[in-house]
Amino acid sequence: MYEYLDKFITYLVAEKNASPYTVKNYRREIREFLDFLKGQGVRSLEEVDRAVLRRYLGQLREAGYVKASIARRISELRSFCRYLVREGILPTNPILAISSPKLPKRLPHFLDLSEVEALLAAPDLSTPFGQRDRAIMEVLYGAGLRVSELVSLNLDNVDLRHGEVRVLGKGGKERVGLLGEPAKRALRLYIRDGRRQLLNERRPTKALFLNRFGGRLSARSVDAILNKYAKLAGLGKRVTPHVLRHTFATHLLDGGADLRVVQELLGHANLATTQIYTHVTQSRAREVYLKAHPRARGEEGDEELDGGDFDVPGDTK
Repeated sequence: MYEYLDKFITYLVAEKNASPYTVKNYRREIREFLDFLKGQGVRSLEEVDRAVLRRYLGQLREAGYVKASIARRISELRSFCRYLVREGILPTNPILAISSPKLPKRLPHFLDLSEVEALLAAPDLSTPFGQRDRAIMEVLYGAGLRVSELVSLNLDNVDLRHGEVRVLGKGGKERVGLLGEPAKRALRLYIRDGRRQLLNERRPTKALFLNRFGGRLSARSVDAILNKYAKLAGLGKRVTPHVLRHTFATHLLDGGADLRVVQELLGHANLATTQIYTHVTQSRAREVYLKAHPRARGEEGDEELDGGDFDVPGDTK
């Protein structure tokens, strides 16, 4: 069974252009499932049935895995077995015998404009690290990039004249991110001054964002950078690269941007993925209405107008 996993991983890398993070997760978590089957005395994937899968799910729950983690593993196994069916190794996909746990719909967290401004004002622009960090946050918020896209940027991916960055998104799909004037200014300052100071002349690199050793900055470092400035700005909440991406999309829609334009800028393959932000803006509109409109809440004396519950003619409920 394990040799099939190796073939599947090769397929993910060669044909699906999966990211190293995705490959690592698929390899580890599918291998854990195969280890479970071995421990259960299941000798081939054709022997996997609903009872075996239920025992596997039960083991995950007992180990404390949350619904989202379980759903991800089921999705990985479906993809694995779908590949084996397509290759003629399995006659049917056994994972279709179970359904993923239902996940509660969570609206994306985002910052309001004053919080964004406080965050962007936090770095000390007299230092190379401050210049780099300001540029990072301006690009994340201004272009809506994923953190993996940001740290993969090279100098030649940036076109300051036209305000564009070329990024390689999910599935190896290239797209163009747009930069506003503040992001262009921040990048220009960092490239001219801060990056030159961080660059290690013994180990030259094309990477745009550099760490203290002159190498490419990691996604984990970007996460730590944002948390540092969120505390300095007194935001009282955790700010991640994805929060800035959510903020980018939400602010665009609040400003009247077309949903399909936002989809293209985010690099979403499916419009339904982008539509989650319309729920955010609708939720925010209701919140603003309740706070701002003088007749949105009950006033003293309104009790006289309250006739209690009553039936509408023709309403059968």
